[in-house]
Order: sequence, then structure tokens, then C-alpha cells
Amino acid sequence: MLSLLTVFLIGSAAIFAQSKTEKFEVKGKCGMCETRIEKAANSVEGVSKADWEQESMMATVVFDESKTSLDAIQKAITEVGHDAGKHKASDEVYDKLPGCCKYDRSDSKNDKDDHHGHQQKE
Repeated sequence: MLSLLTVFLIGSAAIFAQSKTEKFEVKGKCGMCETRIEKAANSVEGVSKADWEQESMMATVVFDESKTSLDAIQKAITEVGHDAGKHKASDEVYDKLPGCCKYDRSDSKNDKDDHHGHQQKE
């Protein structure tokens, strides 16, 4: 009986050890954005929970590291038009968002396009 309980606990610990929670910024403005962002994150295999907070523009995701990665989740969100973490939505997808969902992208430029604050080699 004790050995059965030990096997169960070890198996449970292994399952929970793969579950990871991450928090990152996702640009958006309204309830429609929230629905779209959470649906995109939840569509990624291995994601068990996704929550986006409009006020802070922060997403919290719980996922199985053996099935997906934070990078894959962020890319899925950018595919529906929202800049997420280090990934940026394409202009084409962003432009298709409803007017109420268009967030300010002025501070969401790709790092490779932003040369402000450092010297260029000549």
C-alpha cells in the first residue's frame, strides 16, 4: 500500500513539474482584444490556462513545457494581431483588427529597426 502511494506521488510530482506559469506583456485595448488574445494562447497545444488583463496589458499563461514553449505561445498571439513579449504582429494582421482594438505601436518597434541611443559604425 505504501509503495503504491509513493508511485502515485512521484507520478503526480512529475506531471506538476512540467507545468510552468509565465507572465508577459501583450498589447491590446478592449474586451474583444482579451477574447482574441486568450483564444489564441489557449489554441496552442499544452496551454492549460491563459488570462490577459486589460489594465496592465499583461498575459499570464500556464503551460506544459514538454508540449510547448513561451515563444510558441507569443507567436500564436502575434498571428491574431497583438504584439506579445518579444514578438511583433505583422502590419498586415494588425491592420485587420477592429478600430477599438488598435493599440499604440509607437513603442512596439522591432529592435532591429530602432537605432536610437547607440553609435553606428562607419
